[in-house]
Amino acid sequence: MSFEDFVDERSLISHDALGTKEIKIKLLEVEDDVSDHNWKFGIRIKVKKILVTIKHLQTQQIEEAEFDLKDIEKEMKEKRHYSSTNRWVQTTDVKNGYILSTRHTLLISDAVALDYIVI
Repeated sequence: MSFEDFVDERSLISHDALGTKEIKIKLLEVEDDVSDHNWKFGIRIKVKKILVTIKHLQTQQIEEAEFDLKDIEKEMKEKRHYSSTNRWVQTTDVKNGYILSTRHTLLISDAVALDYIVI
């Protein structure tokens, strides 16, 4: 592995507010939509499906669930008449198939609002 391919594991993991859980998100599927604002926002992909892994640090228990963000966004718009979802992710925010921790909250905010994920 070259130095350019090395990714620090800490950059892929986010924590809950109390520091009792670690969260990691793997990119499973992207949509074919092409951003028409490449010049302004850089090269981005539109995330469709993710795999969320939550590790409970006290018990070492691991939970995994697959989420279709497109379906969750649609449900959020129907139930709440509003969605703040931004499924567009910079290609530089994806490392080895995982999404950097800085993007976690934005990607799972609707799933949390609909109680699919309880943190």
